[in-house]
Amino acid sequence: MTRNNPSGSPLDDEEFIDPLADDAASPEIEAIIAERDEYRDRFMRALADAENARKRADKDRRDAEQYGGSRLARDLLPVYDALSRALDSAGDDQRAAAAALIEGVELTLRELKNVFTKHGITVITPELGEKFDPQRHEAMFEAPVPGTVAGSIIQVMDNGFMLHDRLLRPAKVGVSSMPAS
Repeated sequence: MTRNNPSGSPLDDEEFIDPLADDAASPEIEAIIAERDEYRDRFMRALADAENARKRADKDRRDAEQYGGSRLARDLLPVYDALSRALDSAGDDQRAAAAALIEGVELTLRELKNVFTKHGITVITPELGEKFDPQRHEAMFEAPVPGTVAGSIIQVMDNGFMLHDRLLRPAKVGVSSMPAS
């Protein structure tokens, strides 16, 4: 008996493999199904990898936009400190004698603060008596000070700074080590 294959050419009975026959085609069909499943698995993994890469690139882009200037911001912190110290050290007689100079320093510091605010930089200004927070403060020393609670801030040496939700520089503080009575 002669049959036609899908292309239309005749096939002998010996060459024709019936895909529904269990005994002859079963290993071949199982191999094809296994190969299909392997390709499907590889496709799904590649699709998941591509989606993860897209999400990672999107997160990296957002981080670069938000935190890309952190090195420049860190480099500007000493400028802020120097201007603040200059204003703090000027006495009343110096302020009267060099009013224009003091006003210029104040305006420069104010402009620097505006730039910081514009770019998401906030100043951490701890208050005396505030509880020490190791996430935002750096303890420079501990001292037993009567009338204070252990772990509270007793002196502020330098302010700290945050860039959005990341710490640029911790505030440098002295902490009470007053033992409990």
